[in-house]
Amino acid sequence: MATATTLPGRTPVLADLLPQAPTRLGAQARELALVAGGAALTGLAAQLSVPVPGSPVPVTGQTFAALLVGTALGTRRGVASLGLYLLAGMAGMPWFAEGSSGFAMPSLGYVIGFVLAAALVGALARRGADRSPLRTAGAMVLGSLAIYAVGVPYLALSLGVPLARAAELGLYPYLVGDGLKVLLAMGALPLAWKLLRRDS
Repeated sequence: MATATTLPGRTPVLADLLPQAPTRLGAQARELALVAGGAALTGLAAQLSVPVPGSPVPVTGQTFAALLVGTALGTRRGVASLGLYLLAGMAGMPWFAEGSSGFAMPSLGYVIGFVLAAALVGALARRGADRSPLRTAGAMVLGSLAIYAVGVPYLALSLGVPLARAAELGLYPYLVGDGLKVLLAMGALPLAWKLLRRDS
């Protein structure tokens, strides 16, 4: 049976509804598994990559995965998970887009933005933002804006181009895809709540 593991007075996120371990060591292992699993999911989604002609930023599944991880795990776990994804990738783990790694990529700012976005959508999820389609859409839009707020200026600095040109390369071509991701999240997250609540 799934049991929420939040502290009194705190609104649970999806991960809190998963079965909890009966021992303290087991609970710690569960937390580590959630963090590592979120990082691995993001790394796996990053391999779903389609190059965009003229841009160093491909279309990938990692943005959607990062937002889902932050929402499902909450702020603390979400930041830890996406922070792990970022640091391990910078250290050489080949799980950035197209199996890349390191810290010399112009698109690294987007990955840094994942950590900020995880904090934001995780905090919103603690306030129930993933329980209904409209609130889920709002959280996903804000999370995407947080990613672009870091990724686009980083891209401009890396390429030595004006911010407007960086937006042409790393923002505008992706808005339609982001809209589709928001629509998918609007259905997936509230549905996950219904299914997990039914099993609780």
